[in-house]
Amino acid sequence: MRTYIAIIIASLALFTGQAHAQRCLPKMQGIEVRANMADGFNPGGNDGGYSFGAALSTYTNKGNKWVFGGEYLLKNNPYKDVKIPVAQFTAEGGYYFKVLSDARKIVFVYAGASALAGYESVNWGEKVLYDGSTLHDRDAFIYGGALTLDVEFYVADRIALLANLRERCLWGGDTRKFHTQWGVGIKFIIN
Repeated sequence: MRTYIAIIIASLALFTGQAHAQRCLPKMQGIEVRANMADGFNPGGNDGGYSFGAALSTYTNKGNKWVFGGEYLLKNNPYKDVKIPVAQFTAEGGYYFKVLSDARKIVFVYAGASALAGYESVNWGEKVLYDGSTLHDRDAFIYGGALTLDVEFYVADRIALLANLRERCLWGGDTRKFHTQWGVGIKFIIN
């Protein structure tokens, strides 16, 4: 009889649904690496833009998260047959609210706001262009914020694929104030 009960328990353990890891627990942290397109999709053209960033995210109660990181954005502005680069180096600190998640905790949707501060360089500090024209835009410290819609899709217990859409607004520089970004990334849960 004991053998029969042991076989039933073993078969129940083998053939029932799998246990899933707990995700987004308080104080759980992850490292995010992102790549984005800025202001449209034209990476090879004169007005193409892109950004790269890395961040540390820490989850709070109810699955919300704090995000702290840095980002490099390069936007090319067309001038005759050349492009004038505008580079922004920014640090970010923000809070993201969990808007939606599925019952199995595989897909999460977040909406968040961040404060940004950094430095903007126009044409890498060169004021005179190839044709003798002079740029009046200057390098400057910049500050502002960003609104973000973020999606996390867990492919493993400690790995998530990311997709995001964000609008950045930065003051202090002489170039465009608003930049729309969209892109993808990957997150590794570290503890």
